[in-house]
Parts: sequence; C-alpha cells; structure tokens
Amino acid sequence: MFGISDYGAFTAAFVLLLFLPGPGNLALITSTSQGGLAGGVASVLGLLLGDQILLWMTVAGVAALLKTYPDLFMALQWVGAAYLAWLGARMVLAKAGEGPSIQITPGKYFQETMFITLLNPKAIMFYFAFFPQFIDPVQHQGWITFAVMAVTIAVLGFVYCMGVVVITHTMAQRIRANPITAGFLQKIAGVCLIGFGLKLALSK
Repeated sequence: MFGISDYGAFTAAFVLLLFLPGPGNLALITSTSQGGLAGGVASVLGLLLGDQILLWMTVAGVAALLKTYPDLFMALQWVGAAYLAWLGARMVLAKAGEGPSIQITPGKYFQETMFITLLNPKAIMFYFAFFPQFIDPVQHQGWITFAVMAVTIAVLGFVYCMGVVVITHTMAQRIRANPITAGFLQKIAGVCLIGFGLKLALSK
C-alpha cells in the first residue's frame, strides 16, 4: 500500500509506541491539568506540529547528518536535556500561591510542548530507525510513501493525545478542588521532567 510493506503492522507498532511514557505525554497531562481543555488542545497541536517537523527533517536527511557528526547530535541532546530540566525545576521550586509555573495560556502551552518535542534528538533517530522497517524498496513511491506514513502518524497521534487530554481534564476538575494535592502533583511532574532531562543527557 503506497510503498509501505505492511501498513497494518506499521499502524499497530506506532500505536504501541504512543503508550510509552515520555516528555510528550507528561507535557499533555501537565498542560491539561493546569490549563483545562484549551491548554490541553493547544498542547496537542504543539506536540503534533513538533512531531511532523522532526519527521520531515528525518526524511530530508537530517538524521543521517546527525549520525555523521556525533558532536552535533550530542550538542542537541544536551540542549534538549537542559530545557526539560529547566521546565521541571520551575515546577518543583514554585511556591504555594504562586500559581502554575507555566503560564495558563493556550499559546504558551503550544510553544512549550512543541519545543519539548523538537529538542529531543532521540525522536529524530527513532524515525530514522523506524521508517526503513516498513518501506518496500520495490514498491516505494518516494514522497508519496512518506506522506502517507506522516498522515497516518498525525491522525493516530491526534486521536491518542485527545484521549489523554479528555481523561486528564476529567480527573483535573477533582484535583483542582484540593490545592495541596494539585501542588504536590505539580512537583511530582516537575521531578519527572528533570528525570527525563537527565536520562536524555546521560544516555549514549
């Protein structure tokens, strides 16, 4: 189908990968719990845009460039790690009564989530390793094949992310009634972000 060797396996593999915990999922949960549905939807759009940018950068050969110049990859890795740790530190150090460490505006959530996605060079390498497994070298149709894969990823990502937003929003309405619990959960989310940043920095 459009040069994809096994479209069913391709979609199934990506759906399974969506459920793996990572900075993107945490950003969706944090944005929705603090900004409501508007913040969650903005975060979804930011994540999907960042994901598509990385995807097409990979198609254009950026992944190959990073593999050729490991120092560049390491630099991007450290930038992404520092950004995640910085966001996490802001959440952990926020004092009671100061409000959320991230401004509750849809535009802000869009930017934060997009940058979290873009500053993860591991995502580029993931696409570089993931795509070849499902491309038929004989039936490959060039950009059409990649476009079908990109649209599939966007649709599956949108459905999954909106599900996360709706579930989180339902739970967040109860959490907001208890400021102590909300503050505690915010700090836990901050620690998780710092952890993701350290993992990215220390991974080889």
